[in-house]
Amino acid sequence: MTNALNNDTIVAISTPRGLGAIAVIRLSGENAINIVERNFFTKKLRPKKLSDKSANTIHFGIIAHNGVIIDEVLASIFKAPHSFTGQDIVEISCHGSVFIQQQLLQLFILNGCRPADAGEFTLRAFLNQKLDLTQAEAIADLVASNSAVSHQVAMQQMRGGFSSKIKILREHLVNFAALIELELDFSEEDVEFANRNDLKKLIQSIQSIIENLLNSFELGNVIKNGIPVAIVGKPNAGKSTLLNVLLEDERAIVSEIPGTTRDTIEDEIIIDGVLFRFIDTAGIRTTSDVIEQIGVNKAFDAIKKSAIVIYLFDAHELSLGDLNLEVDLIKTHIQSSQLLVVANKIDVEGEVEVKKEFAEFNEPVIYISAKTHKHIEELKNKLVTLFDARTVNATETVVTNVRHANSLRHANNALQKVEEGIEKGIAGDLLALEIRYALDELGNITGQISNENLLETIFSKFCIGK
Repeated sequence: MTNALNNDTIVAISTPRGLGAIAVIRLSGENAINIVERNFFTKKLRPKKLSDKSANTIHFGIIAHNGVIIDEVLASIFKAPHSFTGQDIVEISCHGSVFIQQQLLQLFILNGCRPADAGEFTLRAFLNQKLDLTQAEAIADLVASNSAVSHQVAMQQMRGGFSSKIKILREHLVNFAALIELELDFSEEDVEFANRNDLKKLIQSIQSIIENLLNSFELGNVIKNGIPVAIVGKPNAGKSTLLNVLLEDERAIVSEIPGTTRDTIEDEIIIDGVLFRFIDTAGIRTTSDVIEQIGVNKAFDAIKKSAIVIYLFDAHELSLGDLNLEVDLIKTHIQSSQLLVVANKIDVEGEVEVKKEFAEFNEPVIYISAKTHKHIEELKNKLVTLFDARTVNATETVVTNVRHANSLRHANNALQKVEEGIEKGIAGDLLALEIRYALDELGNITGQISNENLLETIFSKFCIGK
């Protein structure tokens, strides 16, 4: 991490490893343009200047070493301070041959570059104040986004939506902190510069905003990692068949023998831009088989951890009374999950007859045939409706990062102590101590207050070349 604080020139392959049509090699640092220029030529192998070219321009040329042509490339020029890292940057677009990529990489290292550490380009952007820490972390989220909603949230954070809220909160607190600090300088005069009622109102207002952000973390977590959906029910209800149909893949073993699934099986699929993580569980029943019982226990654990629970039952094997008992049992294990009751195997008899059987059931039922795929689209639509991705809009701030959530909790706890201190009339120096702690926690989120260990932990999770 110490190297990243220097202004040496770094280089890395920014595209994924392996063979492709093109690859991008990125250089950043005060000598980036000069290093590329040493081996940049016209088609007739005459030196081609890059240092005198305008910023934000692209130039065709030949990269060669000792008269040997390595590749025909495009060199994109970005000049400090108006670049991603705030330094001079050159991005070389070459053919995707792994051999060519390595030849160019080694050539630039030979000419004075250092191989970049993981996330070092983004770290330099942060150190050069091109973006704050939340925006830097949002870049990693954007690269990893695998659904429309996760992409939308990452873009909103990368554009500074979350950090701007945090900065406003800090600014309000800083003003009062300064007044309280001023009181300490006049402690002998017993003066009060910071009106305690105004401070209490401010604390309560900030706490309300922080609590709203913390409440969004549950949603943000499932957006980032996928909405966990547990498929539960009795053995042979068709859970594994349903999982295979939803995933459009033979992911789970399907058998008429009860108790085939003895462990949870997980896989992901995107439905209407929302990432769902489906969990097929063991059939829930009383069993003397020790191994199967472990699977049943895991099924109940999956229910507790899921955002949505699909209770699937065989419409021809379960009576209305049994259905009520089974659903009541499932509800005892549900914490914050939403329950979706699904009747399966309506291909065996007519749908009308099946619906009559369960007409008096006190919850909505979706009737499907996992075997013939009947009404599967209706089930998918219902899943999306339960999640209600429409509540996440382009201007909404959603917390998706565990580090951010922890800092918000710590800041909120400190502010709670300030509020309690005001009620008890404690001394200003003790109030100032808690306000400083809250300021530090909010500053940790955006990187206004940071340390080398924190930065190393965050940026080490980035890919090389980003």
